[in-house]
Amino acid sequence: MQDLDEGIKRGQAAILGHPDDSAILNSLASALLTRFEQGDDRKDLDAAIQHFRVALQLRPEGDPLRSSSFNNLASALWARFEQQGDDKDLDEAIQHCRVALQLTPEDDALRPSSLNNLASALWTRFLKQGGGQDLDEAIQLHQLALQLIPEDDSLRFISLDGLANALLMRFEQRGDENERDDAIQHFRDALQLIPEGHPQRSVSLNNLAHALWMRFGQEGDGKDLDDAILHHQRALQLRPEGHPERSTSLNNLALALWTRFGQRGDGKDLDEAIQNHQCALQLMPEGHPRHSSSLNNLASALQTRFEQLGDGNDLDEAIQHHRSALQLRPEGHPYRSSSLNNLANVLCIRFEQRGDYKDLDDAIQYHRRALQLRPDDHPERWTSLNNLAGVLRTRFEQRGDGKDLDDAIQHLRSALQLTREGHPHRSTSLDNLANALQIRFEQQGAGNDLDEAIQNHECALQLMPEGHPQRLASLENLSNALQTRFKQRGDGKDLDDAIQNHQGALQLAPATHPQRPSLLNNLAITLRIRFEQRGDGKDLDDAIKHHRNVVQLTDKDHPQHSTSLNNLALALWIRFEQRGDRKDLDDAIENHQSALQLIPEGHRERSTLLDNLANALQIRFEQQGDAKDLDEAIQNHQNALQLRPEGHPHYLTSLNNLANALQTRFRQRGDAKDLDEAVQHHRSALQLMPAGHPQHSALLDNLANALWRRFGQRGDWKDLDDAIQYHQSALLLTPESHPQRSTSLNNLAGTLQTRFEQRGDAKDLDDAIENHQSTLQLRPEGHPERSTSLNNLAGALQTRFEQRGDRKDLDDAIHNHRSALQLRPEGHPHRSTSLIGLSIALQTRFKQLGNRKDLDEAIQHHRSALQLIPEGHPHHPSSLNNLASALRTRFEQRGDGKDLDEAIQHHKSALQLRPEGHPDQSTALDNLANALLVRFEQRGNGQDLDDAIQHHRSALQLTPQGHPEYSTSLNSLANALVTRFEQGGDGKDLDEAIQLHRMAAEFSHASLFEGLKSCLKWIAAAEQYQHTSTLDAYTKALHLLDYHFSATPSVLSRHQTHKYFPPDLAVNAASCALRQGNTCHAVELLEQGRALHWTQIARFRTSLEDLCLQDPSTEVLVRQFQDLSALLNKPAKPSTQVKSIPVVEAEEQHYRDLDEQWHKVVEDIRMLTGFSQFLLPPIFADLQQAACEGPIIILVASRFSCDAIIVLHMQPPIHLQLKITLEELHDLVLQHHQNNKHPQGPNYDVFVGVMGALWKQVVFPVVQKLKRYVGKHSRIWWCPTSLFTALPLHIAGEYKHGGQVLSKLFVSSYTPSLSALIKAHTTNTKMTQDIKFAAIGQATPDTSFTSSKLQPLLYIDQELDDIAKHLPTPSVMFTKLTGSESTRSQALCVLVDNQWLHLSCHGMQIPEEPFKSCLAMADGPVSLMDIINANISGHEFAFLSACETAMGDLSTPDEVIHLAAGLQFMGVKSVIGTLWNVRDDVAYHLVSAFYKEFCKNGKLDCTMGARALHEAVDILAKSNIPLVERAMFVHIGI
Repeated sequence: MQDLDEGIKRGQAAILGHPDDSAILNSLASALLTRFEQGDDRKDLDAAIQHFRVALQLRPEGDPLRSSSFNNLASALWARFEQQGDDKDLDEAIQHCRVALQLTPEDDALRPSSLNNLASALWTRFLKQGGGQDLDEAIQLHQLALQLIPEDDSLRFISLDGLANALLMRFEQRGDENERDDAIQHFRDALQLIPEGHPQRSVSLNNLAHALWMRFGQEGDGKDLDDAILHHQRALQLRPEGHPERSTSLNNLALALWTRFGQRGDGKDLDEAIQNHQCALQLMPEGHPRHSSSLNNLASALQTRFEQLGDGNDLDEAIQHHRSALQLRPEGHPYRSSSLNNLANVLCIRFEQRGDYKDLDDAIQYHRRALQLRPDDHPERWTSLNNLAGVLRTRFEQRGDGKDLDDAIQHLRSALQLTREGHPHRSTSLDNLANALQIRFEQQGAGNDLDEAIQNHECALQLMPEGHPQRLASLENLSNALQTRFKQRGDGKDLDDAIQNHQGALQLAPATHPQRPSLLNNLAITLRIRFEQRGDGKDLDDAIKHHRNVVQLTDKDHPQHSTSLNNLALALWIRFEQRGDRKDLDDAIENHQSALQLIPEGHRERSTLLDNLANALQIRFEQQGDAKDLDEAIQNHQNALQLRPEGHPHYLTSLNNLANALQTRFRQRGDAKDLDEAVQHHRSALQLMPAGHPQHSALLDNLANALWRRFGQRGDWKDLDDAIQYHQSALLLTPESHPQRSTSLNNLAGTLQTRFEQRGDAKDLDDAIENHQSTLQLRPEGHPERSTSLNNLAGALQTRFEQRGDRKDLDDAIHNHRSALQLRPEGHPHRSTSLIGLSIALQTRFKQLGNRKDLDEAIQHHRSALQLIPEGHPHHPSSLNNLASALRTRFEQRGDGKDLDEAIQHHKSALQLRPEGHPDQSTALDNLANALLVRFEQRGNGQDLDDAIQHHRSALQLTPQGHPEYSTSLNSLANALVTRFEQGGDGKDLDEAIQLHRMAAEFSHASLFEGLKSCLKWIAAAEQYQHTSTLDAYTKALHLLDYHFSATPSVLSRHQTHKYFPPDLAVNAASCALRQGNTCHAVELLEQGRALHWTQIARFRTSLEDLCLQDPSTEVLVRQFQDLSALLNKPAKPSTQVKSIPVVEAEEQHYRDLDEQWHKVVEDIRMLTGFSQFLLPPIFADLQQAACEGPIIILVASRFSCDAIIVLHMQPPIHLQLKITLEELHDLVLQHHQNNKHPQGPNYDVFVGVMGALWKQVVFPVVQKLKRYVGKHSRIWWCPTSLFTALPLHIAGEYKHGGQVLSKLFVSSYTPSLSALIKAHTTNTKMTQDIKFAAIGQATPDTSFTSSKLQPLLYIDQELDDIAKHLPTPSVMFTKLTGSESTRSQALCVLVDNQWLHLSCHGMQIPEEPFKSCLAMADGPVSLMDIINANISGHEFAFLSACETAMGDLSTPDEVIHLAAGLQFMGVKSVIGTLWNVRDDVAYHLVSAFYKEFCKNGKLDCTMGARALHEAVDILAKSNIPLVERAMFVHIGI
């Protein structure tokens, strides 16, 4: 270098004396160019170019050296282009080379050199701009130069080398293997022309080695790679210590050894490669122009060793070397962008290993800076755009910020624009953009992204014809995208095309090809998918065969051997699930273990293999029941989690896997800690997942599933409600067209169905079915999950049929099951599931219709399913159980003992397959016990009964307290013990059975619904055998029912829920108390178990004025109670828009949270002195106050007895057992109801006949008792229950000459409950200056809300005018609302503002939805719900002159849901209503008579309403109005 510097100084001095000497200028320029090449000083290069330009100008046209000057200037410009990337320099260099060639005659000895110079420049421009014409011309020029050089010319090797390099490049562009092979041959020929000792021999060896290395990459012939390494080693030998290019040879040899390591996995090759890179680095100390390049090479090799061995030191050292290289390339350095790019890449790898987001953010930052250094015309801008896009995509996958993915796609689009048609990288750009679009499709679900991705992959493939080196990769890319579209749309052609493309790629990779293992693996995975879709076992067997071939192709030292073992294990695992061959599962676990042993501690893939092994062990546990497998699985998941600390990109996956395994162990052992830990892990995963991340919805679903399971264990409704809430949130994150939307809909439907099964709210079941139907629409014909959706919808429809009995639901369910079965032909992995689902639905229809064909077909399908699930299959025991259950049903139908014996044998076989420790052993024991119990009942063999009890005991012992099935096991054993008691009469059996039922009812982890069912079983057994605990059972049941109602958010849903519980629970409880002689408790139980809707509303409207007066310090507590009560009692806002399911769910959850807070405040109030009974069911002493103005007769209609209880003020209650039975009472009600609904009107004889029977069997015995306590014409109150609510008790009597009639003896009123009457007595009247009376009439209402024809009412105006005449003046402010003024809104306003009310209009009781019962106004109905939501507390009186306003709902008679009761419960003290339809003219005459009597003293008194009505009805009787037309008017209240 010193000599060169001296030479330059001399040249510079010489030029000062001879500025016009072209020779001196050329010499100086050449020296400066040489120094630039050694030191990278741009000033030298610019000076050289300047001197070459001046020298050229000094050599005019005709100068023999002018062509040399053109070539010299071209070389310098070319060098500057390579440093700075300015296309103008390159274009000028080519132009000068062309001129030089033109100046060189055909026979000139320098013409070959000129041809080669121009060819090389054109080749360089091709590399930059991708113009195929430049490359073709370069090759042609090299060939011409070669023709001009004799065979024995020592310089011939230069043309051979140039031609070879250009041909190799064209091969890479167009894929003509002949050109590649020609290039290698030219390299060989060039090498032969260079004798040993020639300074260029090492260069030639290097060129040949590179070409062979490239061919190895294409064809996988290991001999090419070995030869390449051998040539590099020989080149290295020719470059001994001190040789300027020794470091280059060390690097080249290292690269080839690194490649061989990647193919054969011999760690020695990798270590030697790193050693060579280290030696090269030592030869290039700090200050050496290629020191930074050597640092980069060593860093890349260390990075590879890290990926192989997982030693983090290698990775850290690699990053350090890249950082050092970057420091050596400051701003303005031509290779700074490359260093930024390399450092960014390795930081991204460390992020994937350790999860430090700073590494990822730094990587993005470095890629951005690299891109800024590579402007639009930079040859490496395309690379930077792709690299930046890749790392943005990685960050998107971690954080879910869609902007990162959109930016990545934008960069890839820009990269594609840089690769015009014919560019060598255009196909790569198309593939990269396609891959990113595919990812965005998977996140956002836009089908156009996926279609564009596939189109780009197809375009890329077209650019790679047969023989193209990248065709193989392009086929694979297209296959993967087609697989994705198949999963989304279910078009089998996409899947077949994907397999065909995988097979095409495999054909391009011969046995020794380095990519053959990965290609076999990809084909195997796709075949596996097709198997799961179509069930062709050959696909699965072929997949396993390919995976085995991969294992054989990758020996133990191969870096991909562990991956191959893992893939084989996964396929074997699937075959095990299909065929049940335990050997497959054992082999899968063995392969997972072998794979894990190959991965050392610290390796980046170790955590993945730990997870896979854990999953397989978990499956084996579920199949064989060995707890060691499950514990080992959890341990492996925990180990994997430790390797993935918080921040690791797979940390969330590990949390999820561990949580799932803990849930499995909970199901087996019932340890609540496992379940709580699982929920906590899912919560942690969700908290760490940023909003907007594509996996956010999946984590919401996972947490929801865990909470759903915990609900099943503990019955905490908050868990179930939260689960639904999370599923709803997940659904919101998967909008229409999102590929996961159908999954979210399906998950939500499942939890809604569970909540329906717990609370009985029909809306939940309807919503579940609607979601299943929406799911099915998103899975059209051909969709791989369509059959699953059909099955799920069928199951939900079957459930609805079982609740409502609509045959269409059951038929639709069976139809859907059949459709699903058709989609799962012979060999399909899920065919057995469809057979079982169809069988169960057919069994249900058999139970409904009794068609033997259904049952026989069900059994046949169960047998077919069993054949598809051979012994050893994890579902074989379940299939045995299903068949056994169907056979037991057929035995119960036809009595063929063979069916029962076979059923028992199948249950025994299932039990043998579930040995001790198996999580389902307890279920198998219970199933066998139930079948043995049936056989005992048929044949009387006591051994069967004893065995059944023993099996139930064993099942109970295996079911720990806290297990979701614990209460079921308790009840099962109890049922068997009751049976043995019936046979042997041993009271110990009955006592134990009752105790077990009690434990099940009080089981704290059971849901309220399950607790209620257990109570009902307890009640049934205790009632049947008159056990002393019967009353306790009823008391517990009513307590649970009350709590169940409390947690149900809306009035309508409470009503629907109540229909799924026995309507006679309260009356049976009262009957039980009466039979035990406890009349007071009977009254208390009736009050607690009836009118639950009204009780719930009343709780939220309770006043605490007494508490405030007693203790001012309780003000905060009182305010809390009032605020929470107001929120819970807040009416729903009317809306014309249908609320989304998530909004409804959120509102219901908010309600339950408020309810929980409300209960806590109530408990706090009960702690205060004098308030210990606050809002608890009232005791009899309090209820007795209802009779302060006269006796109350409670009529109890129970299947055990019909009774009357007379409640007297300050005296013990009187109990009368009535002679009428429930069946006789039912007949009376039916007679009365049918008579009233007769098309020609009620028959008088039938009516009086019913009234006579009612008098004789019910009312007369009561009257006899009453006469001892009250005088004639005294007021009495009736409080009927059950069927008694449907009869007009007030009009009972003997309607014949000399007969007794109740109305001649007493003035009758009604009350729906004692509490309602007490409230009417004690509620203060609203203090107003004037008495405000409103009369509302509507003769011709809007009828759009009903299908009934409402005739115009002709007497409305007369009726209201008569009322006005009778009202006392001026003390009464009278408001009249009729015609168009009596709208719904106006009526409601008047209803609130006036304490005295009269409504004359059409009334309707709607039995199906009683809260929609209404009074018809001009523009729509005023419903019972409107009345509930109105503030009418403290109102005095209301007269409902309309039809059916006190009729009630016979499906839930003890809830007393009708308009008149609603007015009284909401605060109106005295109400008059009607039990059935009333004629317009009759109503007018009665109203006129009533108000004349009511107002005769010149004042208004609501307590006079009953007597005024009594007199008005009597006046009608004297006017010869038939009894049946005046008997419907009743008085309710005080």
